[in-house]
Amino acid sequence: MAPVENELIARLPRPSRSSLLGLCELVQLKFADVICVGGKPLRHAYFPTTGFVSMVAMLDGEPALEVSMVGGEGMLGAQMALGVAHEPLRAIVQGRGSSWRIEIVAFRRELQNNPALQQSLLRYLHVTMTQLAGSAACLRFHRLGPRLARWLLMTQDRAKSDHLEVTHEFLSYMLGVRRVSITIAAAALQRQGLVEYQRGNIRIINRSRLKKAACSCYATDQKAYAEHLN
Repeated sequence: MAPVENELIARLPRPSRSSLLGLCELVQLKFADVICVGGKPLRHAYFPTTGFVSMVAMLDGEPALEVSMVGGEGMLGAQMALGVAHEPLRAIVQGRGSSWRIEIVAFRRELQNNPALQQSLLRYLHVTMTQLAGSAACLRFHRLGPRLARWLLMTQDRAKSDHLEVTHEFLSYMLGVRRVSITIAAAALQRQGLVEYQRGNIRIINRSRLKKAACSCYATDQKAYAEHLN
């Protein structure tokens, strides 16, 4: 069997982990694929391993803003632990890679028979709700430069690489600002020697200083994971 690599699954007791993985298949996530449409019933739950997904809020039927990111630390479909089959957000693959996938009917049955899995997902939902609340405050009160630094750190954590393939246009879409604003903020980070940017590629060259430049939300997110999921 392929390595688990998803932290939620890896933390389960061995019997619970084996039971869940026995119902999963390992699939490839392709960049920019939409794996879930907001407001529609889920067909599968996903536990990313090397791939990661942006969760995007919709406004008047159009993508408006990224509100969270899901990688190897989490999953898509945790609301099933509350008996909710609809996903409120649009899920777009941001980083190509692999993911465990389970058909939603099988996942619902597994939740009923796997208390350890259900408890883990409830804790994960708590962390996710905390992050969503923090994201709203972050958007309102934090400046773009620190928000961009936070986003780059979050992406690096999930991509497990210093090199990120991302355009200013995509960043403006994810952070809900104009492209010119991203250009100015990215140029400032580059002048500080924190990143290098060239034609759709960003290389993080000083992570420790980038963490200092990021808004406090990054550290808050890390603390929430450590307190509730470790």
